[in-house]
Amino acid sequence: MIDSHECPRCRKEMDPGYRPDYGYGQVRREEWASGKPQRSFWFGVKTRDLERLPVVTYRCPGCGYLESYARPE
Repeated sequence: MIDSHECPRCRKEMDPGYRPDYGYGQVRREEWASGKPQRSFWFGVKTRDLERLPVVTYRCPGCGYLESYARPE
């Protein structure tokens, strides 16, 4: 697991965070899902039986550069 990140642009230490995923009546953490998206009649995109991982995003406080990783917690 990577604990510290240095910005590749300005070399400052990056801060961990996440990108909220806004849905109907809820806010969740962004996830990565394997494969190509397939339409679902009721839910927009099928996600059942897919490998899904939470996404952590690092932000540089100097230049605002974002870098995201999908990994198990």
